[in-house]
Amino acid sequence: MSRNLYVFDEPDRFATGTIGEPGARTFFIQARAGRRVVSVALEKSQVAALAERLGRLLVELDKEGIVEDPATPIDPDDRPLEEPLNEVFRAGTLTLGWDPDAQRILVEARAQIEVESVEEAIEVLEREDDDEDGPDLLRVRIDAEAARGFVERAFRVVRAGRPPCPLCGNPLDSNGHICPRKNGQYVN
Repeated sequence: MSRNLYVFDEPDRFATGTIGEPGARTFFIQARAGRRVVSVALEKSQVAALAERLGRLLVELDKEGIVEDPATPIDPDDRPLEEPLNEVFRAGTLTLGWDPDAQRILVEARAQIEVESVEEAIEVLEREDDDEDGPDLLRVRIDAEAARGFVERAFRVVRAGRPPCPLCGNPLDSNGHICPRKNGQYVN
């Protein structure tokens, strides 16, 4: 099976969002350029980690004087994800970096793969973009303003889930949950 590469240099939109009700949501990152839209499914923890690390990268780039003033107000993106929402793959790994030539932040999502060893996983991840056997890949290059907008929206999306239990911090279902801090008793 040949690899699919989805490359977006300065997309019109790079956002995260969900489909479904809290507790049963599917998380996506989505890139759009014109009429071309690519949606990649991922875990809530991956969205949170990407937003956190992207925020840290922006702080470092600001300290180095590489990106413009982060005090510029962010125009919140409250629009839903683009439809139809067709998942091209489920992300296994996310990569974040700085492209000094393009002066853009680089975000990559690689498709989840089945491997039998750590060595095999490293070999797959080190394959070149033109290697037909590599995992599917979404590559997006965005400027600092788009990155700040992504971070702001990602944190909102992650927080919009189920409320935490006041005792253990685990998510509460609409009926409560079995709380480890209450020795397995039901808390609602």
